[in-house]
Order: sequence, then C-alpha cells, then structure tokens
Amino acid sequence: MQLHRHDVVDKATQLLDDYGIADLTMRRLAKELNVTPGALYWHFANKQQLLGAVADRILDCASSTGDAPWTERMLATCSAVRDALLSFTDGAELVSASFAAGQTQRLADVLASLTAAAAEAGMSPVNADLTARTLIYYVLGFTADEQSRLQWDAAGAIDDGQSVMGTNPNGRFAFGLQLLVDGIGAHDRMPRH
Repeated sequence: MQLHRHDVVDKATQLLDDYGIADLTMRRLAKELNVTPGALYWHFANKQQLLGAVADRILDCASSTGDAPWTERMLATCSAVRDALLSFTDGAELVSASFAAGQTQRLADVLASLTAAAAEAGMSPVNADLTARTLIYYVLGFTADEQSRLQWDAAGAIDDGQSVMGTNPNGRFAFGLQLLVDGIGAHDRMPRH
C-alpha cells in the first residue's frame, strides 16, 4: 500500500487529538502507519512542516465569513478559529507554534482576511496588519490558556476556587473579543493630528 500525504496528516491529527502534542513524534507516527520514520520525510522535509499541515487541517474547520460588515467578519472569524482549536487536544498550542514558525498557510489566510477587515475599518496598511495579529494573538492565547486549564482541571490539579468548572469561557472569550473589536471601531473614530 502506497503512503499518501493526506494519510500522514490524517494519522498525525488523530495522534494529536488522542495523545497531545508532546506525544506526536515522527517515530510514533511512523509506527502507527507501519512505515519507517524515513518514509515520512518523503512527504515532509521535517517535523515543523508536518505540524504545519496538521495546523492547516485543524483550521480547515474555520469557515469563511463572506461579505458581512467588518465587525461581524472579525467576530465570526475569531470565533470560528477558536472553535476549530478547541476541537483538538492541544490545538491552540500546535497552531500557535506552527504560526510562529511560518508553517501554517491556513492561519496566514485568516490573518489576511482579518487584515482586510481592519483596513475596511479605516486602519492604515501597517496598522491593519497589527490589528489582525492582535486578534490572532488574543484567540491563540485565550484558547491555549483555556485548554491548559481544562487539562489541569481534569487532572484534579486546580483547587475548587480556581476551577474552570462553573465559569463561562464562551462568555469571557466573547467579552474580550468584543472589547477588541469595539476598540478597533473607536480607533477609526478618533481625530487624527
């Protein structure tokens, strides 16, 4: 049976979800696919490229928001990215690392979409890019923290006073995101000197 790139990404995504990013190794992946580790390098030059492909697979769930007003596009895009990250164990950590290494095309596309929305909100090209990155960093950071807290809570390592159980992460995320988007709108209305 011939090994295809999509088979490698499928199995790597499954291993990520089953065991987490720390246990997603090339050796384990090769064993699961019943091939030698060298066979994986036919499809990916290194582990970073593989993780970037897994990040893109995770973000395939983040849907496009079409021609809605810029505020709605920002809110919907960021919420869709968060939902996609939460769909996989350590999704935020993996996507964040892949983004930092420049290995995820899908998040680059999301960034371009948010940059266009920020430009529509009246930001200069440089500030539109910074605005989009700020939104992405908020989503990645919030979701990485959320996933870490869920893991610690599931392991019983958070005392009842700090437990995420009983809190509303969706409400906290929406509040922070709305605060950022409102600030973007307010920035556009500020007088320029």
